[in-house]
Amino acid sequence: MIHFDNSYARLPQGFFARTRPTPVSSPRLLVLNETLAERLGLDPAHLASDGVEMLAGNAVPDGAEPIAQAYAGHQFGGFSPQLGDGRAVLLGEVIAPDGQRFDLQLKGSGKTPFSRRGDGRAWMGPVLREYLVSEYMAAMGVPTTRALAAIATGDLVFREQGGLPGAVLTRVAASHIRVGTFQYFAVRDDIERLRQLTDHVIDRHYPQCKDPLELLDAVVARQARTIADWMALGFIHGVMNTDNMAISGETIDYGPCAFMDAYHPDTVFSSIDTQGRYAWAQQPQMAVWNLAQFATCLIPLMGEEEAAVEAATKAVHRFGPLYQAAWLERFGAKLSIDGAQHQALIERLLTLMAQQRADFTRVFAGLAHGGARDEFIDRDAFDAWHADWQALSPDMALMARVNPLRIPRNHRIEGAIESAVAGDMQPFRKLLDACTRPFEARADWSDLSTAPTSSEAVRRTFCGT
Repeated sequence: MIHFDNSYARLPQGFFARTRPTPVSSPRLLVLNETLAERLGLDPAHLASDGVEMLAGNAVPDGAEPIAQAYAGHQFGGFSPQLGDGRAVLLGEVIAPDGQRFDLQLKGSGKTPFSRRGDGRAWMGPVLREYLVSEYMAAMGVPTTRALAAIATGDLVFREQGGLPGAVLTRVAASHIRVGTFQYFAVRDDIERLRQLTDHVIDRHYPQCKDPLELLDAVVARQARTIADWMALGFIHGVMNTDNMAISGETIDYGPCAFMDAYHPDTVFSSIDTQGRYAWAQQPQMAVWNLAQFATCLIPLMGEEEAAVEAATKAVHRFGPLYQAAWLERFGAKLSIDGAQHQALIERLLTLMAQQRADFTRVFAGLAHGGARDEFIDRDAFDAWHADWQALSPDMALMARVNPLRIPRNHRIEGAIESAVAGDMQPFRKLLDACTRPFEARADWSDLSTAPTSSEAVRRTFCGT
């Protein structure tokens, strides 16, 4: 039995629409995160049997108050005043044994009042992609939403490719409140609900904060650390719209996300990011842009306007030095050096990698375990850098605990999805096991660490909505 305590559903009218998941025809468990279930105080055995009906949206458990949350957002710079959960339903909030509160959301659970012309469904590919990538991020210590379960619905979802097998993802998050949630009320000049939302976020996520300015400072600091984590893994979110930036600092909404194979700072995967707005190197700047939109929402709550604008501007500008310090710490750890003292050495390596399209993950893993030289075409240039780095006496054991042996590579994800659609979940389970133990060397996982050949490389990813 799940015990819910639904604080967001107790907020006033306007924050959400009460709506129930739409039942599916033949729910079947694809994968269950037993470790996460236990972390939440849930019974994995129950979830894998009778609980499948709940995870599919066919049964609403006692105490749940299913809602679709309202939010707005800037999407690739263009503002949409009303978005909201168009294919997701928040069942409620569970309190884990340690007292921490988590949202339990069904993604792909049918139409809601915010669906517009969409069907509210998801197909198996994006569900398995988000499950795999979010769990990899959790294994790497990156703040992220989590995946509790993936359910096959037995129904077809129709997209450009035709009829595809439907699925529902059970997503777990500290909350699903976004920058776009604040924008939803700000654009309507609804100061009272802005104040209520701010108080709710402070109470739920930032109890150390006394006012909106302190909240802004705290969110800026969290986002600086999260974006630095992304950069250190070669992760590209792909859709850093304001409705996809969580106030909690968690990584959320893994639509067209990807990890780089060959390194270049301008790398883009998302098929809809035709201008490179959300390229790897642009992510810190886009975070600042999003945080500026968040700050704009809070200004009406911060007293006299001129002073509020000045204070909010200073808070957003703190992102730069906070992010830079976190970036130097992450990349310094990857090389077992003091990043602040040896920034030039880090940048020399990245420049060399970009020039020669060296594999991002394999270079850093190779520096820890041996074999990095093989990733470069110009071995002399690498040797010169390597000699300077070795002179600093890096600790290989420490590096081995920081640099993963593998990432969820695009071509492996696509292959696992293709097999799952054909009815074989084994490749997905193997990839999931290997990616949630990213530092463990095993012979039967060695193929998952190799870079794709030219014919295997996946250069475009899709939202899958």
